[in-house]
Amino acid sequence: MNTATGARIEADPTVPAIHIYREFSATPAQLMRAHTDPDLFLRWVGPYDTSMQIDYWDARTGGSWRYTGSHGGFDYAFRGCFHEVGENKIVQTFTYEGEPDGVCLETLTLTDLGNGRTELHVVSLCDSFEAREGWLNSGMETGVNDGYAKLDALLADGAL
Repeated sequence: MNTATGARIEADPTVPAIHIYREFSATPAQLMRAHTDPDLFLRWVGPYDTSMQIDYWDARTGGSWRYTGSHGGFDYAFRGCFHEVGENKIVQTFTYEGEPDGVCLETLTLTDLGNGRTELHVVSLCDSFEAREGWLNSGMETGVNDGYAKLDALLADGAL
């Protein structure tokens, strides 16, 4: 998907990975805080009209996390471990509990573009091409784009 305000979501042709690219009017520090502070994370992650709860959240190298959501009468949960939380990078596992055998290894990198702009790049390496296609066909772009639009609003309101 490639829209004026949406994320660019691409399937890697050589490995079972998904690349997500998005620019923000924010510093890397602001975006890192949005991804590591549980109260802020809850305010932007997921589609509009989603009810979210964090069961546990330890955003540090070696920490773990789990959150649940409800959207359109559908309940779901995700969990994972933070393998690295750095200044401009997060490496974590990501599991949708509806498919508990599937684990993605995600790397989020923030690149300072100058002038108060930052590029976010997420690489989600899936277990297989079939698992990757399942993610791509799940409607994930709605959650990604709605979530990032909510993050834009938090940034514009000075919440970060």
